[in-house]
Amino acid sequence: MPIVILGLSHHSAPVVIRERFAFADARIPPALQLLRDAGTIDEGVILSTCNRVEIYASTPLPPAKVFPAMQEFLVGCHDYRDPLTDEIYSRTEPESLHHLFRVACGLDSMVIGETEILGQLKKAYELAFKGGFTGPKLNKAFQRAFNVAKQIRTETNIQRGSVSVASVAVELAQKVFSDLNEASVLVVGAGDTSEKTARALCSRGATNLFFTNRSPEKSAALASELNGRTIPWSDWTNQIPGVDIVVSSTSAPGYILDRANLLPLMRLRRGKPLVLIDIAVPRDIDPEVNAMDNVFLYNVDDLQAIATGYLRQRQEEVVRCEEIIRQKAKALTGHSSATNDSTSTTNPAYGG
Repeated sequence: MPIVILGLSHHSAPVVIRERFAFADARIPPALQLLRDAGTIDEGVILSTCNRVEIYASTPLPPAKVFPAMQEFLVGCHDYRDPLTDEIYSRTEPESLHHLFRVACGLDSMVIGETEILGQLKKAYELAFKGGFTGPKLNKAFQRAFNVAKQIRTETNIQRGSVSVASVAVELAQKVFSDLNEASVLVVGAGDTSEKTARALCSRGATNLFFTNRSPEKSAALASELNGRTIPWSDWTNQIPGVDIVVSSTSAPGYILDRANLLPLMRLRRGKPLVLIDIAVPRDIDPEVNAMDNVFLYNVDDLQAIATGYLRQRQEEVVRCEEIIRQKAKALTGHSSATNDSTSTTNPAYGG
């Protein structure tokens, strides 16, 4: 039974499409159960981040049957009615293993070499593992992927410098406000991406930080650690007239800020520029606000220009990493029909 992948990412689809296919964590176990009950997969992991939605699976079906079934499932569970062509891609062995390893190592990311994706991949695997949706095939593949990522982090310089979505978002802010010491920052959401962005802001000199979240204890903990202040969720938009940068990364299903909300708040700013960094998928901020005077809105796709510059700087390291991945994927494919070894049912998210 081969390992297959079906998905879409920043390489194949813009954020306006990607956000339509995002999975909240709570929806992933039921989705995997539906795929298993339909006989489409035996094992499965769903990875859903701001830049990609991918289904990794071990399947009894041949590619000609499994990929249409997986696409129909993906489209159906998100009620997506527009036609899809190049936005969706599929992989089977050995290309699927090669792709998994590249994702784990940050080589398929918008920011080449970024480290956040490895944590996101481990979290996705752990969710599937705890739900009983993985087995010998995916356990071994993901364990090898995590080990390859560790090897590349140790043996190459691919992760040197600004290599996260959070740090790139901060660089965008610095293009408008050269001195972040003078800027007030409101961080909306207290998840992993928000925390990393807040830390990146602090490392670039920001000291006047405000935090808000639907769960106040989360924003309070983050504010305490980073010497910031908390804002009640019910009052966060009223802080916009007094801040310079808003970083938003929540799991809200729709826009939490739109033109109608922002227009009266901008009048109170008296012409001061406002930077909005929306790194949520689905997006938190209505793109129409970008047409407003003195509003600078950036979403995850807008990070691509800076990411491309990093790619040029890292090209030699990319070549080294690709060779390591090629060798490891080839070795795993060569043993794919072997008897399961003692590590094939362990949880690599814990076992390294």
